Amino acid sequence: MGGNDESCSSFPIGQTAQERGFSHVPECYKVQLSDRAGLDTELADVPLINLDGICDPARRPIIVEEIGNACRCNGFFQVVNHGISQPILDGALSTASDFFNLPIQDKTKFMSNDVHNPVRQKMGEYAVAVQKLAVKIMEAITESLGLGPTYLTSKLDDGMQVLAVNCYPPCPQPELSLGLPPHSDYSCLTIVLQDSPGLQILDFEDKTWKAVPAMQGVLQVHVGDHLEVLSNGKYESVVHKVTLNSEKTRFSIVSLHSLGMDVKMEAAKELVDEDHPNGYRESSFRDFLNFISKNDIGEGSSFLNTLKI
Repeated sequence: MGGNDESCSSFPIGQTAQERGFSHVPECYKVQLSDRAGLDTELADVPLINLDGICDPARRPIIVEEIGNACRCNGFFQVVNHGISQPILDGALSTASDFFNLPIQDKTKFMSNDVHNPVRQKMGEYAVAVQKLAVKIMEAITESLGLGPTYLTSKLDDGMQVLAVNCYPPCPQPELSLGLPPHSDYSCLTIVLQDSPGLQILDFEDKTWKAVPAMQGVLQVHVGDHLEVLSNGKYESVVHKVTLNSEKTRFSIVSLHSLGMDVKMEAAKELVDEDHPNGYRESSFRDFLNFISKNDIGEGSSFLNTLKI
């Protein structure tokens, strides 16, 4: 099968390449050679931070320092003892699996352009819990920058949380395609729950792709573009991608945490001086949405690059 039969526009809902049982990757899904997943990808040395005691005055400075070091050196870290129970984590992942296993006619009943529509209860429990965790982590991050723990708390409380539930079916030729192309997140921070490996990050030092291990009960935290702007480049957002496999379906739940739609993020004035001039223009989440409506981030377009002075 070839030609027009393998254009991306020929795969409507219910008739995707996976649902049609293709034994190969259609041309429109193949990525350029430099972005493809290697068979011998090295495991990332990701900081694993224990949040137990983050409210303890004796333990908190240690955790804040660990988080600050991870943001500066990696743009990425993992957290354990984060306060979200295993049943809530498992419930969110099982809800994702149950949804994607529904017949197509049942899934389409949930289609809506209204972002305020309620989600299923178990996913809702996770959404509430991970928002509280995001605020807690962000307070530690701004404290590590010398801005104090409450620098962004109210803005993040009143800001946006976007929850993306992803399903990556088995791919017959995983080395030719990707689940998501390389990108950074336009958020303050992103928290990821995954049920199996597939996430890869671009190493800050050697600029090679490293695989992120998946461990039960562990959450991944990404530094987002908004945090890079706030820190005036002290903490860089991490570039990452999602690889595929030929054996099993992978589920992930990505929670992106940002300021309000029209609230502008700018470099903290406390982090700008003669030795560290402001390196970024201010922007809002709406500015980002306007950018992606006109540009294809899958082709390498980066909103962050447009903000750098």
